[in-house]
Amino acid sequence: MKISIYGDLFMKADVFEEVVKRDLQLDKVEFKKTETTWPDDPFHNEFGEGDFSKIREYQGTKEGVIEAIGDSEILINHMAPISEEILKETPNLKFIGVSRGGPVNIDIEACKKFGVTVANAPGRNASAVAEFTVASILAETRLVTKGHQSMVDGQWRGDLYRYDITGKELCEMTVGLVGYSHIGKRVRNLLLPFGCKIVFADPFVDPDDIDKNNGIQKVSKEELLSMSDVVSIHARVTKDTEKFFSENEFKNMKKGSYFINTARGPLVNYDDLLKYLQNNHLAGAALDTFDIEPLPAEHPLRKLNNVTLTPHIAGASIRTIYYAAEVIAQDLKNFINGKPLNNQIC
Repeated sequence: MKISIYGDLFMKADVFEEVVKRDLQLDKVEFKKTETTWPDDPFHNEFGEGDFSKIREYQGTKEGVIEAIGDSEILINHMAPISEEILKETPNLKFIGVSRGGPVNIDIEACKKFGVTVANAPGRNASAVAEFTVASILAETRLVTKGHQSMVDGQWRGDLYRYDITGKELCEMTVGLVGYSHIGKRVRNLLLPFGCKIVFADPFVDPDDIDKNNGIQKVSKEELLSMSDVVSIHARVTKDTEKFFSENEFKNMKKGSYFINTARGPLVNYDDLLKYLQNNHLAGAALDTFDIEPLPAEHPLRKLNNVTLTPHIAGASIRTIYYAAEVIAQDLKNFINGKPLNNQIC
């Protein structure tokens, strides 16, 4: 069996090889490893051109990916673009394990056409993003970012202790979670010990026992906006959720509330968000993802003093890498043994 691994400087090819060897214990396996330069160099964020017009968020070329796959039957992949033309040139390929929740860099219809099985790793970074979300909430609401920046700038902002400036504690806040799947529920679990009131909005999820036992309510999106001191978004990007937070949402948030986005940039109209940060309707925002990435050096968000900005790193943790590798290895084992897959896309 020949297994190609298309990794990068985050999803390390050596880790995938290590986990596959450990968990499958296969005989006579040949590994072929390729690593790209992401995240040091950005991936292609938007849909590509020509044969790549159906895929996005990839790094690599047609020729490079064909060479990386070669005559392998198995591809373990993170950022490689997989298109119809690439599949035509790699006829031995039978299985793709993609270490992502949303395999947008793979033309799924083309895989169906060529009989290639695709499995993904949903929730791979749920724990990492949930932790990062709570850290982001605290950094903004408790003035950690303002305090840090003042120290870096050579100031001592004792005024951050003033009654009219200092932040509230989470125990006196209502936190609204928009999107309540893998990550939203993990955020809930981490917030519970803080004693804050929690509400959620998600048309596809009903309250579970943890919610019922802790007084956590499902409300409409509109109700959530009006009652929350902190709004944190954890929805997937679909045609229905693009620009999910725009003018209407920001103006209907409580005055003095905070907006947190550790999910995806396309969920937010950043021009509208900027407006409501500049006019101080919103007290602040913590943002890890943006509509343009990398965020341009002169972007007006960089000039605000009521934002915590990070470069799309919420999901970055060593555990994310190993967890994704373990999930893919398990479905590869299922595939080889003719068993149902846990996370089959096609």
